[in-house]
Amino acid sequence: MEDHEIFKDITILSLEQATVLPYLTYRLALEGARVIRMEHPVYGDPNRRVGENRLNEDRMYTYFLAINCQKEAITLDLGTPEGLEIFKKLLIELKVDVFATNQLPRNYKKLGIDYEMVKAIKPDIIWVGLTGFGPESNEAAYDPILQARGGLMELTGDKNSSPYVLGVPLPDMGASEHGYGQIMKALFKRASTGEGSRIDVSMFQSTVSWLTVAITQTKSFNKAITRRGNTHEFFAPVSVYKTKDGYAYIAVGNDIQWERMLKISGFETLEKQEYTRNEGRIKDVDNLNIAIEKVTIKYSTEELISLFTSATIPISKVNTISEVIEDPHINREILSSTDKKTGTTIYLAPPPVTTSFVKSLHKQLVFPPRFGEHNESIYAQELGYSKVQLDEYKNKGVI
Repeated sequence: MEDHEIFKDITILSLEQATVLPYLTYRLALEGARVIRMEHPVYGDPNRRVGENRLNEDRMYTYFLAINCQKEAITLDLGTPEGLEIFKKLLIELKVDVFATNQLPRNYKKLGIDYEMVKAIKPDIIWVGLTGFGPESNEAAYDPILQARGGLMELTGDKNSSPYVLGVPLPDMGASEHGYGQIMKALFKRASTGEGSRIDVSMFQSTVSWLTVAITQTKSFNKAITRRGNTHEFFAPVSVYKTKDGYAYIAVGNDIQWERMLKISGFETLEKQEYTRNEGRIKDVDNLNIAIEKVTIKYSTEELISLFTSATIPISKVNTISEVIEDPHINREILSSTDKKTGTTIYLAPPPVTTSFVKSLHKQLVFPPRFGEHNESIYAQELGYSKVQLDEYKNKGVI
């Protein structure tokens, strides 16, 4: 079997909305798994109407397009007896390997999707529940709420300013990645033992898990860790510095790099006995950074990058998103997808690793699905429902 075929027989059925679960299933789709997103026939995924309506089509707004390529989409009201029967048939007939949901836990039994009920239908199912605070809590949570409650905002911003949210939804996407890893483990377990699994991912715990150093320092040594702008808690000099034409981020990670920095023209003026060790530089970091900027302002950004790169000291221009896209390391890994209906092409962030499956597609993905786009192909062609039955279900609001 070729690498890009490893997941070709894996089917994911996902009752999903917002970001955390759609991004998780998108990651699985990029491995070659079949992903079917399931939405309520009236309400659907609210994120379908977030962003701009560039396609001039309802429920296909720009925010939704970013993480829903390479999927199929059906509508189903699990709150109806007919909908529940169809759901059971989906699990069996499509041989679903993974069922996932980011519904509140109080809805599990009401909708007939709790682990025990799904397991009774398909004993080897891998069941995934992504929630704000775990299966015992019905508290609603969105990414910025979790950034606030999970300490990320306390660590983000200038030390004398208000706390800031991150520029990316780390609680959402971090929980997605953690869920992704657990699913891979569950698939391995099932391949080894034939047994399914229940996976519960708390977005809150996932968020706090990133606070490795902060929690150890705070809980073990009673050290207050808070936001400090662009500087680093434990290394110096690490910060953003003005140049003739913009900004450069310099990160000196050890004393050897500091010695190399002092050999660059202009920076020899920074040499002090107390700066020889990183500990001394940290103690006087404010004055050190002021002194460094008096030198960096004399150089253009590109001049600094050339000098520091030659000295093997990490440095970067502070790039715009457009500049990131044009970086040769990234530009060649950008994905694309063209809509057969409108001819519109969208471009997508590269995956963490460009998988063999994505390479087999030449990095060209199937366009995100319309609302209920695959109702007919799945319900009629795969499950065997007649047109008359489907029309009846549609009129009753079941699909």
